[in-house]
Amino acid sequence: MVGAGVFTVFAPAADVAGRALVVALALAAGVAWCNASSSARLAARRPTSGGTYVHGREQLGPWWGYLAGWSFVVGKTASCAAMALAFAAYVVPGSAPEPVGRLVAAGAVVALTLVNCRGVTRTAGLAKAIALLALVVLAVAVVVGLVGADGLRPPLPTGDVDAYGVLQAAGLLFFAFAGYARIATLGEEVRDPARTIPRAIGLSFAVVLTTYVVVALALLAVLGPARVAGSVAPVRALAEVGGATWTGPVVQVGAAAAALGALLALVAGIGRTLLAMARDGELPRWLDAVHPTYDVPHRAELAVGACVVALVLTLDLRDAVGFSSFGVLLYYLVANLAAGAQRRREGLGVGVVPVVGAVGCVVLAFALPVASVVGGCVVVGLGVLVRVGVRRLRPV
Repeated sequence: MVGAGVFTVFAPAADVAGRALVVALALAAGVAWCNASSSARLAARRPTSGGTYVHGREQLGPWWGYLAGWSFVVGKTASCAAMALAFAAYVVPGSAPEPVGRLVAAGAVVALTLVNCRGVTRTAGLAKAIALLALVVLAVAVVVGLVGADGLRPPLPTGDVDAYGVLQAAGLLFFAFAGYARIATLGEEVRDPARTIPRAIGLSFAVVLTTYVVVALALLAVLGPARVAGSVAPVRALAEVGGATWTGPVVQVGAAAAALGALLALVAGIGRTLLAMARDGELPRWLDAVHPTYDVPHRAELAVGACVVALVLTLDLRDAVGFSSFGVLLYYLVANLAAGAQRRREGLGVGVVPVVGAVGCVVLAFALPVASVVGGCVVVGLGVLVRVGVRRLRPV
């Protein structure tokens, strides 16, 4: 979860929420916690590598499972674009023209896609190292920013709060929480999943939420909402307060590593989801191919890479974040509905958490920027047509 999102998402969120950024963060965290709880429950009861795609099929029916899988692919493909754009935002000098940043982002996507096709993915050890580096860099930025500030501004809202702005910001901030589902999809590889998965999700969520609250408060107190909103790299701006120029490169390295590490893992994960859906007959069989030498779904990963490059060359960072959040929120909508259905079958009633999580996902998804909502609905509609077409063309 601690990846490129925390280095970039506060800017578009502050643009619509202003000083109520912390309120939006609390709302996003509440919905994310419900989603995490539902995901943990599903994974603990039925450990599977398919995640909500499998749980949706089992608990709600094939169409719901497909919606979860398609939304995951759509949302995470946009996440890849956001990660690549975040990488470019931190490594390309601010004075460079926009095309240079886009080309750098596209180059990163092409390079990591080719690396993935050779069977090189992010290891657990590398993931730990990247997370630790990101946390250290964030701590440096917060401390240096607070020490170097001429004066601190009130980090909490002091006047009227724009409810719609808060909801939209919460939907954008949700992008930075996505990631705990990865734990739930590892059910088949975990010892004692009924105990381990809920604890792992709960612990990681607590660490991440604490980190985000500290960073948000520091950004508002040192920079203020206007400067946060106007920066494509707000954490770097925080670290450079007071003339501490040495911190800029430190933050650049940490943000770049977090973005590239997340991008490397995401491309591999999306490719494997496409492979699973193709094998189930939900997507064209052309995607059901594994390289004979490197044992990776190379066609699926190349398709993902091509889509991400197209998004990088056409979307800005805010659009990519909003589009990603829309898809991922739909994915967790299915997770909450599946968790409620599972509870009902066990005679426990639907439960408060799945209901709050499902409602929260819908509200935040449709509070996102209009372009993200319209684009998301169009792509989901395209997904429906794809499934209908594939099933009609599939041999009986």
